Amino acid sequence: MADSLKDKAIKGTLWSSLERFSVQGMQFVVMLIIARILDPKDYGLIGMLMIFIALSRSLTDSGFGQALIRKENNTDADRNTVFYFNLVVSCSLYVLLFAIAPLVADFYKEPQLVSVMRVYCLVVIIDSLAIIQRSILTYDIDFKTQMKASVSATVVSSVVALIMAYKGFGVWALVGQQLSSAVINTLTLWLYSKWRPSLQYSWQSFHELFSFGSKLMISGVINTVYSNLYALVVGKVFNARSLGFYTRAQHYSEFPSSNITSVLQRVTYPVLCKMKDDTERLRTNYRRMLRVSAFVVFPLMCGMAGAAYPLVEVLLGHKWHYSATLLIPISFAMMWYPVHSLNLNLLQVKGRSDLFLKLEIIKKLIGVTILAISVPFGLLFMCYTKIFSALISLFINTYYTGKLIQVGFFRQLGDLSKTLVTSLCMFAIVFGINHYIDSYLVQLIVDIIVGAVFYLGVAFVFKFEEIDYLKSILKKDETTR
Repeated sequence: MADSLKDKAIKGTLWSSLERFSVQGMQFVVMLIIARILDPKDYGLIGMLMIFIALSRSLTDSGFGQALIRKENNTDADRNTVFYFNLVVSCSLYVLLFAIAPLVADFYKEPQLVSVMRVYCLVVIIDSLAIIQRSILTYDIDFKTQMKASVSATVVSSVVALIMAYKGFGVWALVGQQLSSAVINTLTLWLYSKWRPSLQYSWQSFHELFSFGSKLMISGVINTVYSNLYALVVGKVFNARSLGFYTRAQHYSEFPSSNITSVLQRVTYPVLCKMKDDTERLRTNYRRMLRVSAFVVFPLMCGMAGAAYPLVEVLLGHKWHYSATLLIPISFAMMWYPVHSLNLNLLQVKGRSDLFLKLEIIKKLIGVTILAISVPFGLLFMCYTKIFSALISLFINTYYTGKLIQVGFFRQLGDLSKTLVTSLCMFAIVFGINHYIDSYLVQLIVDIIVGAVFYLGVAFVFKFEEIDYLKSILKKDETTR
């Protein structure tokens, strides 16, 4: 059983990684091309709507997706109940978003947002149609099928976006990209999935799943509002162009951090759920996952911060230069994202969605206070305070992890200390080198080579155990092919 679960986890991690990074890699390349055509304001307009899209998605799912994954032997009645609930909620939310579009446009003083919002928000309904299929595949740790859907959607939506951008559609190229991606992804998941809805609804299933999922929904809503609060404030207090710079910097930082975290969450959640009653085994595997995630994410984020200016100049051009300034502090804040997520994942695994909600409320109240204090000092200062907020959240998140499986704040920092120190030293070296090289392209090449050699060299010399674990995963995968 243990070996079978480990094999599934390894294969799930590899397929999920392949999906996320193949998809994000294609989107990243397309974004580089489109960003050279479009104006930062176009990205700013989309950024103004993200809080509404993200909030609607959280309300539509309502935590039912996670509840289905966690519930052993979920029934067809469970799935049908969730499907129809999601559909009704998503349609209701779209009607609401359609109605308030003029108010949103007035709030930001951007008349174009009325039509953009009414079309863009259709993704809320489209996404809701595939929540059950995605939950079933995640429960089965089947990320190969999800990869097929994501890659297909990315290829089609990338072509749509590039054609529209070159034809001069401006912000509508970004809208077209999101809509076509949602449509193709949903259609492909339905094509590969054997499950189909039937005319069945169970109030018993609803109450059982909602009792767990509702707390995750509220937590998700709070987290979504907070995560998009910076964009809302930047768009309102400053302007669409400033928001464009901010969203590009945020997007760059999320590429390694959020995508790797997404892979870890999708795979570790169903895997850890299957060992939730074996505390010792859960603790051992949790700590290993934590160390491996930091071993990968910390150097990527510190390297990105060190190479921020040549990275933005080479990939996007000089008109995006200010994004590099914002990218440095945002990268240091985002490097802790996988640690936060794994801690919160553990609470869900142990069925403590009540603690999950409690922590979210506390963290967000502190975060909003920090944001309110930082706004008068400008956009750059706001980005630096995100680091402070991330560290406070880390301390809060680890409190209950310490209570539940005896892996608290100081134990986790101890596990991550070697990786953290090595990554920060790499940042200092990379950032310092740039002062002695004039060409941005040469800076970027040197930064990548020197940073990688230094980090991996230290890891091999001091025999970081994460390397041995990653090697064992790769060897295990080779023997199962």
